[in-house]
Amino acid sequence: MTSPDTTIDFAAVRTAGADLRRGPRPAVAARELSTGGTGEPYTRLAPVPCGATIGAEIPGIDLSRPLDDAVLAELRRALLEYKVLFFRDQDLTADRHAAFARHWGEPQIHPFLPKAGRPEVVRLAHDADAPGVENIWHSDASFTGTPPFGSILRAVEVPDIGGDTMWADMAAAYDGLPDDVRTAIDGLTATHDFTQSFGRLMTGEQLAEARRAYPPVRHPVVRTIPETGRKLIYVNSVFTARIDGVGEADGADLLDILTDQARHPEYQVRFRWEPGSVAFWDNRITQHYALCDYYPRPRVMERVTITGDRPR
Repeated sequence: MTSPDTTIDFAAVRTAGADLRRGPRPAVAARELSTGGTGEPYTRLAPVPCGATIGAEIPGIDLSRPLDDAVLAELRRALLEYKVLFFRDQDLTADRHAAFARHWGEPQIHPFLPKAGRPEVVRLAHDADAPGVENIWHSDASFTGTPPFGSILRAVEVPDIGGDTMWADMAAAYDGLPDDVRTAIDGLTATHDFTQSFGRLMTGEQLAEARRAYPPVRHPVVRTIPETGRKLIYVNSVFTARIDGVGEADGADLLDILTDQARHPEYQVRFRWEPGSVAFWDNRITQHYALCDYYPRPRVMERVTITGDRPR
């Protein structure tokens, strides 16, 4: 953690931040177009890339059936390379959904969201009576000490128009930062807290109880994926409350600059849902944004998150 008296040239950071609002410069973006893949050919899968560094559709896989070790190994490699994988025409029940998630780790039970028949399956249902509110860039449950490794979302009912989801590659976003900004954030931590999101809907007593179970946590501002060594920006607009160890105004400006990087289309992929579609993303290296452009049409999704480890 950076101490409060650490010298950071915030004037230079703000100048760089103003330039970053125009989007990544081609010369900067070109220096790190690698997706983090090994370059080895796939023999059991045929990933179809959807974006320059993020997103691939995986055809010909039935997630409701047992998958052998070779297919699972290639799916894990594809997830590390493309960050989010898309599957069409899947026939998953809540039980099958949870079973597929268990290939990657223990499902995490979300403390605040409604469930769909099983404690590990979250139900996200929106219609005219409960409009969607997920249209803000975020990483799932970063307010926990061990945020999810991954999330698996399936479409139960989708609107005929709208309701897409977007993902941002936060490793590519880190690569696109100027050197002085990367130097400034190296070694910093940030506090993550649920109270500015879920806490707004709680009574005082509920909030106090929830804070005892989920107190604010500190995570590195720059996280590293252990399997690939890729560095990424690990702050988000929903759960990151502040940058630690710097002044309030400087920290707020820096947090704005970093969270703003998810908004650049050069780092994004967008997915059009159909009934039975499934998205599986690496929650460590991505942020996502659910478009709420379908109101008052209904949209029903179910999600399982997979327990991760402490960011490092």
